[in-house]
Amino acid sequence: VPIVMLPTRLLWHKGVEVFVDAARHLRRDGVDARFAMVGDTDPENPGAVPKAQIEAWAEDGPVEWWGRQASSEMPSVLQQAHVVCLPSHYREGVPKVLIEAASCGRPIVTTDVPGCREIVNHEETGFLVNPKDAKGLARRIRELLDNPDLRRELGQNGRSRVENNFTAAQVADTIVESYDQLLAETP
Repeated sequence: VPIVMLPTRLLWHKGVEVFVDAARHLRRDGVDARFAMVGDTDPENPGAVPKAQIEAWAEDGPVEWWGRQASSEMPSVLQQAHVVCLPSHYREGVPKVLIEAASCGRPIVTTDVPGCREIVNHEETGFLVNPKDAKGLARRIRELLDNPDLRRELGQNGRSRVENNFTAAQVADTIVESYDQLLAETP
C-alpha cells in the first residue's frame, strides 16, 4: 500500500489540516493508501497543532502519526514514502525536508509559495498546488498514486535537480557569496 508522507513540525501553517482533509477526500473516494504525518508538535509555538488533535486524527483513521524521527533516520523514513507532501501556506525558507525528499528520489506535492517553489518545478519534479486547497492537493496526490511511472520520473528529476543545484557545497558557496556581497556593499 503506497505511503503519502507529511514530514514536518506539526504546525497549522505547515498545512497539517490541509493534509488531513486531503487524506479524508482520498479515502472517501476509495483510494488505497496510507497517510503518515512524521514529526511532532511544538507546544512552545503559538501555531502548534495540539497533541490531542493529532491523536484524534490518528485515532479517527484518516492519517497515521509516526511522531518525531531522528535526523539520522530521515533518509530511511523518506524512502518509505511514495509521495512526499508539504502543503505549507506561509513563506518557507527553502524547506530542508523537500531537498531531502528530492534527494531520495521522491516526487513532491507542495504549495506554490516562496521556498517550496524553489525546490519543486511544477510537473517536472513534483506538483505545486494553491495554498489551503485540500481538493487540489488530493487530486495531485491521486495522480501520483495512480501512475507509478510518473512518480518514478518526477522522483528521478527531483534527485537530479538536487544533485545539480542543492549540494551542501553549492549551498555553502551561495551563502558565502551572499555575505561577501553584503560586506562589499557595507561601508
